[in-house]
Amino acid sequence: MVAEVVAGLVSGSLALLADAGHMLTDVSGIGLALFAIHFAARPASEGRTYGWYRLEILAAVVNALLLFAVGAWVLLEAWRRFSSPPEIRSGLMLAVATIGLVANAVSAWLLSDGQRQSLNMRGAYLEVLGDLLGSAAVIVAAIVIALTGWVQADPIASVLIGLLILPRTWRLLREAVDVLLEATPKDVDLEEVRRHIVETDGVSDVHDLHAWTITSGMNVVSAHVVLSPHADPAQVLDRLGACLSGDFDIEHSTFQLEPFDRRPVEEPSHR
Repeated sequence: MVAEVVAGLVSGSLALLADAGHMLTDVSGIGLALFAIHFAARPASEGRTYGWYRLEILAAVVNALLLFAVGAWVLLEAWRRFSSPPEIRSGLMLAVATIGLVANAVSAWLLSDGQRQSLNMRGAYLEVLGDLLGSAAVIVAAIVIALTGWVQADPIASVLIGLLILPRTWRLLREAVDVLLEATPKDVDLEEVRRHIVETDGVSDVHDLHAWTITSGMNVVSAHVVLSPHADPAQVLDRLGACLSGDFDIEHSTFQLEPFDRRPVEEPSHR
């Protein structure tokens, strides 16, 4: 990464600097992910009953903001260089970009498994994947400049890198903010959960049903469940827990059981 920054300054290539800036956010993202994972392993306490799990989500937000800053700077600098492009040493640009391509390919392979299990690691994987494409764009630009002398290929490659960064930044930030706002997880169909609960033996109705995410892979459900007449509360709780765990992979659920003759009129906002 440091070599790419130096090479970008020496060669005059904005595309190399853009790729180096993106790699910097990769390193910071992985560092933040490791930091969050370390703290998330700490036990819960009375002051933090869910422990430090949300730290992973906050780290993802910081990572997304860093990515946005890099992407915005690259696009603005590329726009400036279209009107006054500097002289570019294409040979140095090509050599360093090729090394970066190999390094990013190895990093993407190493992160490919973890990105399916963690929002933070998914962000780091997407960043490395973007770097891989960015390095390829820099290589193409260096070849074009070497063969034709058309230096505009450098800011064009820089714009491509910036456009790779910003949409991924938006997706990562949106996912993290959804968790912080306790939105219904995308992998949970709330109406399907409602249907399964109501169809559970001993259940008459359900209201105030909520589902949210604590951290990546940890979904939570709470609900008020109206029992059928003569239902056994302990058996109903066992069935509900088994239903959510078996059918929806939700291990953490909280139910308030209510007798049949105390069914409330539920407001639409608390369905």
